[in-house]
Amino acid sequence: MTDERDPAGSVDIDLAEPSPLWRRALPEVERVCDRAARAALAAGGAPQRPAELAIVLAGDALLRALNRDWRGRDAPTNVLSFAAGEDAPPPGAPLLLGDVVLAFETAATEAQAQGKPLADHLAHLVVHGVLHLLGFDHEIAAEAERMEALETRVLAGLGVADPYRLPEACHG
Repeated sequence: MTDERDPAGSVDIDLAEPSPLWRRALPEVERVCDRAARAALAAGGAPQRPAELAIVLAGDALLRALNRDWRGRDAPTNVLSFAAGEDAPPPGAPLLLGDVVLAFETAATEAQAQGKPLADHLAHLVVHGVLHLLGFDHEIAAEAERMEALETRVLAGLGVADPYRLPEACHG
């Protein structure tokens, strides 16, 4: 049920699961993704109109190919965000925000290395990816500080520890 006062509630979140590893390792993966995405949307300025975004639970092979093709880096990465663009949708159609694509093997390895639950790391990566769809970035130090502070605040609201205070924290 969508609450008119909750912009994040008017966003349809589609979950695609090309890798079964996510659900095997984390049966509550859908709930983790939905909560994290909605929290990021609420904090980061969700559109004031119906919108859609997709979360793709993939593996390293897909992320490596996407990272190579779109960023020129021939290696897997934990999360990539692909904003849908700035074209206005046709009248009555929802605003397409874009896709957040996550790599299971990389995320699971990072979570283990950092000594934190996979669910917490996934929540962080989803928040990070959704904030990118909303226009946040970390290419410039001041922007990175702003984005990391917002991520930390959103994650605290979800009961997840500050990912930037853990050893070898991932910066997406």
